[in-house]
Amino acid sequence: MNEEQVISVEKLEKVFKDFWLRPKTRAVDGISFSVKRGEVFGLLGPNGSGKSTTIKLLLGLLKPTSGVISILGKSPTHTATKHRIGYLPELSYLYKYLTPRETLRYYAGLFGMQGKHAEQRIDNLIAQVGLANAADRAVGEFSKGMARRVGLAQALLNNPEIVILDEPTSGLDPIGRYDVKQLIKGLAAEGKTVILSSHLLSEIEDVCSSVIVLSQGKIIAQGDLYKILAEQNRVRLDIEGMSLDALPKIAEEITAAGGKYKAGHPRMPLEEYFLKKLGKNK
Repeated sequence: MNEEQVISVEKLEKVFKDFWLRPKTRAVDGISFSVKRGEVFGLLGPNGSGKSTTIKLLLGLLKPTSGVISILGKSPTHTATKHRIGYLPELSYLYKYLTPRETLRYYAGLFGMQGKHAEQRIDNLIAQVGLANAADRAVGEFSKGMARRVGLAQALLNNPEIVILDEPTSGLDPIGRYDVKQLIKGLAAEGKTVILSSHLLSEIEDVCSSVIVLSQGKIIAQGDLYKILAEQNRVRLDIEGMSLDALPKIAEEITAAGGKYKAGHPRMPLEEYFLKKLGKNK
């Protein structure tokens, strides 16, 4: 992964005021973090923790009360910077009488994309998000999960360097969630930076390399996900092709070293089992 920082946030605060301009809610309270190019970066936190406000600040949709945000070396309000960002909001507002193809053509026009280049990009994205068989159906006929796929294609239309996804798998079935997670990993492999906000902890764990955890507008944990989750006083040993009958010898060594152990057959998560039965590799 490239060590170049593409997002830098320092001592960011956002205070919402009431009608009389008196401080009412401190939605973001002095947070600092950075994101590297090619990283999948997770935003975690309960409702009201400041995730959505942080995203809107990164997009330049809200003005910070104090602090500094740098996106690709520029302010998030810089017009050229906005063209290098793709965004999937938690709720996608789509024209229900347009088809996915017509929807993407409309947004392509806003980006100044025309002709064969635009049509090729649209065709590729429709296939990439799994809508090839529904590309010419009205969006109003779609389930929430299918509409989510249209929104994801729209977020990737301008081939952005930074992709910000707010609850990208909302409304998707296990296969759809698997496809989106593979897509996110593919974006990172291409050198794109992904900011992922989700309430599904397994989703964050599967694809993110670094995270921040927000609570009441403050960061309560941040860093490399593997290091955060590692239990330093425990060691896990996975052994294949051996019966439990062979464990006593290993157990003696563990006990002699002052350790404790628990033996048994591990269980795979239900979603992983479901995907395996359908021939999907996680």
